[in-house]
Amino acid sequence: MRKIVVSMHLSLDGFVAGPNGEMDWIIVDEIMFDFGARLTDNADTALYGRNTYQMMNSYWPTAAEQPEATRHDIEHSRWFNSVKKIVLSSSMKGKVPDKTIVINDNVADEIKSIKQETGKDILIFGSPTACHSLMQDDLIDDYWLFVNPVLLGNGIPLFGNITERTKLKLVSTKTFQSGVNCLHYERERVH
Repeated sequence: MRKIVVSMHLSLDGFVAGPNGEMDWIIVDEIMFDFGARLTDNADTALYGRNTYQMMNSYWPTAAEQPEATRHDIEHSRWFNSVKKIVLSSSMKGKVPDKTIVINDNVADEIKSIKQETGKDILIFGSPTACHSLMQDDLIDDYWLFVNPVLLGNGIPLFGNITERTKLKLVSTKTFQSGVNCLHYERERVH
């Protein structure tokens, strides 16, 4: 069965964005991009909420073609253009680009069905609202949390809607020179 893997930056106090969606506090550098490439290498599907998808789709399809494109821009643009994209949205309408599907009903059943398909991991970058929905249905298998050394005090929480205890197993940690710590957790399943 395919895994749903979340890659998310968050503040030390558990927020993924400020109260107005601010993400100017997130620390990212080439070393972290290289480290994160293992996630994209193991994924052939990207899952987004509508807002994150629209933000990503406005930049990544042509990022490699820009004169100032970095190696990361080129690599991630190629990955973004090659993978299937799933968008969770109740409001997104109209034609969507190739390799993109929109799920607006029966999200849990649709995602469970997709997880049963043959393929690599399904990777979520950002998309806290989509994560909240998937967490409620116990569909996330791995969390790669990039904890930034900042306290926001307020904002959009990653785990704000958890209603049941969820047991996680720490798989690995990585401390970057920037002070960001990556914590990789797997969901513990009861058999």
